[in-house]
Amino acid sequence: MFPIFYSDQFLDHDTGFYHPENAGRLTAVTAALKATPWASQIDWRTPTPADLADPRLANALYAVHPAKYVNAVQQLAAAGGGHIDPDTIVSPRSDEVALLAVNAWLDGIDAVLQMGQPAFALTRPPGHHALAQRGMGFCIFSNAAIAAHYALNQPNVERVSILDWDVHHGNGTQAIVEGNPQIAYCSLHEFPHYPGTGAAHERGKFDNVRNFPMAAGSTLKDYQPLFEQQILPFLQDFCPGLLIVSAGYDAAQADPLAHISLQPEDYGILTDLCFQVTPKVLFGLEGGYDYTALAASVISTIERCLSQQQSNQLHQNDRLNAPTKP
Repeated sequence: MFPIFYSDQFLDHDTGFYHPENAGRLTAVTAALKATPWASQIDWRTPTPADLADPRLANALYAVHPAKYVNAVQQLAAAGGGHIDPDTIVSPRSDEVALLAVNAWLDGIDAVLQMGQPAFALTRPPGHHALAQRGMGFCIFSNAAIAAHYALNQPNVERVSILDWDVHHGNGTQAIVEGNPQIAYCSLHEFPHYPGTGAAHERGKFDNVRNFPMAAGSTLKDYQPLFEQQILPFLQDFCPGLLIVSAGYDAAQADPLAHISLQPEDYGILTDLCFQVTPKVLFGLEGGYDYTALAASVISTIERCLSQQQSNQLHQNDRLNAPTKP
């Protein structure tokens, strides 16, 4: 069984019908997943309820975001909502939903470390543009950065890597983690494009950052060599105890907000490459705004995760059944 952390409450972050980051994204993905031939192999898990009185959530959140910012989001939601910036909307339930999304990523970390196998956090709002003290770019809380800091507080996790394959540079994630020598961050993104960060020369304070600006029209033929020749060696040399993938699917050719030309099945190939770093991978949803391409791309990722699980199980069975020396 493959764990997906999801709740219908994620639909309650109301950005309006015409906003590209809307509830229909998750409705499309969940419907497509439930229609797959392997739907019975999905373990749909409800995230831990979000309560800032819970030390796990509070400690993880405040390790990244100051209480002043968290309180400001809550107050904006309580007042009926509004805009953090022109693109980033807070509705009356957005603070609760965004905190539940954080918990889904934390639950995903716990599951991956417990199983030694991948999991998926199917959440919204996304997070990789959120700065420590300000949301932006559809993002309220920095899910990947929070999850990485949380993972470092778990037993036997000394280093964590974040791979961001969303078509937009995760400026918030990078800004939050680049000063931590225990976290490596790597991003492939269309450049120049929103938010205008992520130049190749940005290396982090501890040489723990790698950015790969991609030209409009790039395809898997451009992505795969970068993975094999530069990204995988960088991540493997870092020896992470866990890999977090900011899994945005807006580099798909059909996506309306960018100009990269990946196909949904290409994400399965990128997923397989991640397992060359570690089988302990948490995939967390970021962007992806064409419903059909988003759903097909998520399916490609989860199909490869299921194959990885089956391969791991076969290897375990082989070890258990191997004859012992007399």
